[in-house]
Amino acid sequence: MPAAASDVGQRRLRWSTIDWPLVLWVGGVHAAAVAAPFFMTWSGVAICLILYYVTGSLGVCLGYHRLLTHGSFATPRIVRLFFAFLGGISGEGSALHWVANHRKHHSFSDQAGDPHTPRDGGLWSHILWMCVRRDPRELAGHVARWAPDLDRDPAMHFIHRTFLLWHAAMGIGLLAAGWLLFGPFTGVSWLLWGMAVRMVVVFHVTWLVNSATHMWGYRNYTTGDDSRNLWWVGLLAFGEGWHNNHHAFQRMAKHGHRWWEIDVTYWAILAMERLGLAWNVVHEPPARTGGPPAPMTQLPAGNAGPG
Repeated sequence: MPAAASDVGQRRLRWSTIDWPLVLWVGGVHAAAVAAPFFMTWSGVAICLILYYVTGSLGVCLGYHRLLTHGSFATPRIVRLFFAFLGGISGEGSALHWVANHRKHHSFSDQAGDPHTPRDGGLWSHILWMCVRRDPRELAGHVARWAPDLDRDPAMHFIHRTFLLWHAAMGIGLLAAGWLLFGPFTGVSWLLWGMAVRMVVVFHVTWLVNSATHMWGYRNYTTGDDSRNLWWVGLLAFGEGWHNNHHAFQRMAKHGHRWWEIDVTYWAILAMERLGLAWNVVHEPPARTGGPPAPMTQLPAGNAGPG
């Protein structure tokens, strides 16, 4: 595999460069998830699965990725902000940083400048790339460069600033609801399964798209990177694992291009289109043959829609 190094990867992770708040956040969530089996209830598991879909598929895959990053469809402004909120409570950070990182990834996919290419190491692309501390001014410039449409939106900045507040409110709500309805054991169960376990699963499923689908799997299209389609990530990530398809046609709302490439997130977009909540859906690429990928494009004018 040709050598390539990301701009962040060139700095490498050292004690002096670790982003300790992020490490404590991610590490704390994982530590809490370890305790979850000791407070297992079926209602807690059900809440975990429901929130896994709501925050993972609707929040991250549909909202952060296909709507905000690539403009695969348009929505009313209030719907756009709602999905930005759902993505935020996934625990993966606000849309400002998520979208900026992902657009940069597509512009330098598996080349120098890619924030999380596996060519810098599988573990690097899976998690370590996030752990490097960045200067606030550098981060602000990064967002302004790669997500200017979101950077101009005060509501996106509000969601960004209140990231921890919403998680605290959600955790307290789950704890209180379970405690009041069924007792303290259930309250702790709902907290651990609905927050910690669910977030750990969403984290690693998303990170597998960054790492595993650039290392293993098959290709339907010739692209200038290492993107692959990996069936088990496709299932776990609600259609995001058909990653070679996505890199070939980045604005296309449908990531599953063969009949057996199940894309649950696309089904939700179709339902929104039927309900009048989504329009200008990019259903098909200009040509469904191989060859070079469609270029990364800016969001279409007026993507935010009315409202």
